[in-house]
Amino acid sequence: MPEVPNERTLVLVKPDGVRRGLIGEVVARLERKGLTVVAARMLRIPPATAETHYAEHKDKPFYGELVGYITSAPVFAMAIEGRSAIAVVRALIGATDPAKAAPGTLRGDFALAMTSNLVHASDSAASAERELALYFHEKDYLSYTRTDAEYF
Repeated sequence: MPEVPNERTLVLVKPDGVRRGLIGEVVARLERKGLTVVAARMLRIPPATAETHYAEHKDKPFYGELVGYITSAPVFAMAIEGRSAIAVVRALIGATDPAKAAPGTLRGDFALAMTSNLVHASDSAASAERELALYFHEKDYLSYTRTDAEYF
């Protein structure tokens, strides 16, 4: 079977996750799956960055709410790396609507509402590249080999 290449993706623990003390839970689930945190930082997203991040939703009625919410309190931003990282992370976080997110997913277990749904994760390689550049510089990435890498 051909080797699946590593990918890098963005995961944000949104303000509700930070304020509810769930950063560790998010990180633990990602790491237990075999993914690697290669960069991380706590920040308050400036409005201009949030507007760029959510630019694809600019013409949608919920755009203002998204920007207002993500800038309302600190977030925890992570660059996550691993095999098929984008698809794996999306599966771990669950459906955007917490009412439709399966139990056992982060949103299924912890999210409360559509906007305050605990986490954001890039949905494609193009989005990951664009979004990671908003929060990290190349010098921020610290790749390393996990001691359990042979199992993933």
